[in-house]
Amino acid sequence: MTFFETLLMLLFVAILLLQVTRRFAIPYPTMLAAAGVIIAMLPWAPHIVIQPELALALFIAPALLDSAFDLPPRELRRHWRPLVALAGIAVILTTAAVAWTAVALHGFPLAAAVALGAIVAPPDAQAAAAMLARAEIPRRMVSVLKGESLLNDAVALLIFAAAVSIATSNKPATHLIPELAFAVPGGVLLGIAIGTTLAWMMRWMYGTLSATLLGFIATFGAWIVAERMHLSAILCVVAFGMTIAHILPARTPPRERVHTYAVWEAIVFLLNVLAFLLMGLQASGIIRRLNPAEIWEACGFAATVFGVVVLVRFAWVMLYMRTYAFVAAKRGRKSASNSWAHAVLVSWCGMRGLVTLATAMSLPSTFPQRDLIVLSAFAVVLGTLVVQGLTLRPLIRLLSFPPDRSFAKQIAAARLQLLDAAVSSMANRDDPAAIRLRDTYEEERRITEAGDHPLDVSEFDALRRENIATKRNKLAELRSEGAIDDDVFHALEQELDWAELAASPPQSVELVES
Repeated sequence: MTFFETLLMLLFVAILLLQVTRRFAIPYPTMLAAAGVIIAMLPWAPHIVIQPELALALFIAPALLDSAFDLPPRELRRHWRPLVALAGIAVILTTAAVAWTAVALHGFPLAAAVALGAIVAPPDAQAAAAMLARAEIPRRMVSVLKGESLLNDAVALLIFAAAVSIATSNKPATHLIPELAFAVPGGVLLGIAIGTTLAWMMRWMYGTLSATLLGFIATFGAWIVAERMHLSAILCVVAFGMTIAHILPARTPPRERVHTYAVWEAIVFLLNVLAFLLMGLQASGIIRRLNPAEIWEACGFAATVFGVVVLVRFAWVMLYMRTYAFVAAKRGRKSASNSWAHAVLVSWCGMRGLVTLATAMSLPSTFPQRDLIVLSAFAVVLGTLVVQGLTLRPLIRLLSFPPDRSFAKQIAAARLQLLDAAVSSMANRDDPAAIRLRDTYEEERRITEAGDHPLDVSEFDALRRENIATKRNKLAELRSEGAIDDDVFHALEQELDWAELAASPPQSVELVES
């Protein structure tokens, strides 16, 4: 069976399994991991080799952009202490502990051991977000976890790149210092320059598919250009994502934004599926090459690496958060965000995902202990997604966090200001259209002040949705009777789609992965 046929089968299996996740509240990355293993273990699964350089650019660049776009710099400044502890110190501690384990138990060369540690060190924001979706937990914790994932990817990948360079070039570690001193700031500046250029070019392309395609070209191009210039590709893409997130939203037309977001979400999801398939194929191929004694030894080592990864994060996060809470209490400051419950939950949010998979696949074929590193990385991803992923929501219920209504309060307060601004803009108008629109805004204001979404309780919008459904039925009837051509049908169908979106509350039209 060809790779394309296998990919189609995995996508189909993943789609079926995702329906199971919706019914039984199982995190979708866990099901993807299971699907990847099942497909890879089939006897007719193809043998596929992906170029190491392609793995990093193909899988990591879009994931980094997705995370960077949703994380403004002010969030980094606001939560800098926990981010330094989680994204910096935790990654270094995990890398060091895994490297020591690899050297002590299996005689790894030091550079290869550090590479393994860097591969399994960074938790994945996409995996954590999928696990925490619709869970009643504090918003601050979610912000910290997302920021941690973005920054720890950067830290881990820098360590990984240095370890691979040392292992493959046989040069001393000191030669990397001047390279990093140039690569880190250079990558950031290049990302800002590419993001600014893209924002300038987009003004002529809105309303065409070229705008979306240019976004993909710029993302992958930023990574490739940074690598060709020997700059930090990771920091380049992060800086690029934050730059366009700051500039583009105010300039992007609504339809362009809806289309672009939908395409990007679908592509990132597809890359997740593809990464699990490729890693599963590599892991199954490695196991087939080993004799029974070596298989048990390799699986035992992989399980040990998984245990080290989980324990180091749990120990460090508990130590940091409880120490911070103790110091804050001594200074007369009490913070609910540093309670025992918060510490336990953050400790347990260490699921690994796409970045770990892609980084492991990017290892050169001649890299020392490559097979064991790939197998261990896949075991850590699978183990964290299954063990931590399946127990995370029960743990949240057990910890009983008080409801965090800050998001709803900020939404309502901002909506009131938007309505006030709209009413003020019509202060000097008393024509029938302005009067009718002003009455509509006043009703929306009254509903918002009562704590509801205007589209949830508005009788007018409920009636609009009913009438739109009636129009859809009539439109389908006209098409089936041959009274209208298909081009007319699709044009009116699109009008009804936008009208229904405008009359529906956001949660009823939200697209989710599962």
